[in-house]
Amino acid sequence: SSGINAEYGQHYKLIHLLSSMAVFVDGQHRTDYGRIILTSDNVLHPTDKVQATPSRADGINYEDERDIKILGCELIQASGLLLQLPQVAMATAQILFHRFYLVKSLVIHNYEHQSMAAIFLAAKIEEHPRRIRDVINCFHHIKQVKDKKTPTPLDFTGALYVKQKNDVIKAERRLLKR
Repeated sequence: SSGINAEYGQHYKLIHLLSSMAVFVDGQHRTDYGRIILTSDNVLHPTDKVQATPSRADGINYEDERDIKILGCELIQASGLLLQLPQVAMATAQILFHRFYLVKSLVIHNYEHQSMAAIFLAAKIEEHPRRIRDVINCFHHIKQVKDKKTPTPLDFTGALYVKQKNDVIKAERRLLKR
């Protein structure tokens, strides 16, 4: 335990030393270089923006909106695990998903399509791209397991696959436009 505390103390001293190093910017001495201060005031959206979402304006109450967003994030997490994506890609997808629904309504935009699009886009952003076919098949598998059906692969030449592929591509565009 004392070894850990001593190691922590050394790291703390190093961080303190680095953050207080003298730096000259435009000929002036600065000691606050590299210092980042994160608080809930500068990383979160304003409360009024979070509380007045388009989904609420369309009649969805807070609890239902929260539950649908949680379900979307759970889908993203489960699909990310099945697609063997790193956690950072899943977190990026969940952020994309939440930010999308700050400005768009759950009534108009299907959360499953947006979940698929978010994980598809996040995988590309985090440089672990997956084929759209794999993402769709993964969500199809999750839905079958949830409905207690025997998982069978999706027919990639069928109308259902083509429709889902088009829906995911459109949802990805909406995420990028947002």
